[in-house]
Amino acid sequence: MNGRTLDRIAFVASGADDAREARAKLSERYGGVPLDQADVVVALGGDGMMLLTLHDVMGRVVPIYGMNRGSVGFLMNDYREDDLPERIAAAERTVIHPLTMRAKDTAGGVHVSKAINEVALWRQTYQAAKFRIDVDGKTRLSELICDGVLVATPAGSTAYNLSAHGPLLPLASPLLALTPISPFRPRRWRGALLPDRAAVAIDVLEPEKRPVAAVADNTEFRDVRRVEIALDRKTSLVMLHDPGHGLEERILAEQFGW
Repeated sequence: MNGRTLDRIAFVASGADDAREARAKLSERYGGVPLDQADVVVALGGDGMMLLTLHDVMGRVVPIYGMNRGSVGFLMNDYREDDLPERIAAAERTVIHPLTMRAKDTAGGVHVSKAINEVALWRQTYQAAKFRIDVDGKTRLSELICDGVLVATPAGSTAYNLSAHGPLLPLASPLLALTPISPFRPRRWRGALLPDRAAVAIDVLEPEKRPVAAVADNTEFRDVRRVEIALDRKTSLVMLHDPGHGLEERILAEQFGW
C-alpha cells in the first residue's frame, strides 16, 4: 500500500447470515468507523456486495478490501479473521474506471447512471429487440436483432459478458467488450472489441412495438429508445487483493479454466 496508513476501517456486509456474523466478529475485534469516515472499507459478502460497496464510495477513492462470505466471490479475498490490518497493508491495488450510461426513454426522460461491470440492454417482452449501433458517431451495425446487447469493462468481462459468450479482457487492456445476447440477425455476429476511449450509442428500433430496458449494473430504466455509453476516466475505484491473488491474475486464470 506504498506506506499509506489505513487505520480507520469500516465494515459492511450483505444480508447473508455468514456476512453479518463476520461483520460482528471483525467489528468487535478491530473496531470500526462509519463508511464516510473510513480510510479503507472491508466488504463482506459476494461479488454483488463488492459492486454495491464500490458504488457507495464512488467519487471518494476509498480502497475496498473484500472478503468472501457469499457464493461466487470472484472479486473477493479469502475470508480470514486473523491479521486483517497486516493483510490490508500488504494488499495489491487495482484501479478501475466505471462506465457512464445516458439513457433516453420513449417519454422524453433522460437517466444517467454508472456501471462498474456492464451496461446491458434487453427486451422487455417476448419479441426480439432491434438495435442500431454507432461507435464514435459512425454506424457500425444498422440492424441487430437479438435478446439484448451489452458493453462491458475489463473488470466486468468475467460477469454477465462471459455468460453471454463475450471475451475475457485483461484488466490493464484499453478495451471494452461489445457483446450481443442471443443474436438472431446477423446470426454469426459475436460482438466486437472496442478501444476504451470509444463512445457507443445504441438506438432501439421500433421501441413502442419492441420495448427495451437498459441496466447499469443493478440500476434499471425501462422503455428506452437510445443509450449512450462511455468510460468515465475521471472516476477511479480501488480494490485491494492479497498478493498473488489480484484481479489481473484471476482473469488470467479464468481463461485456463481455474
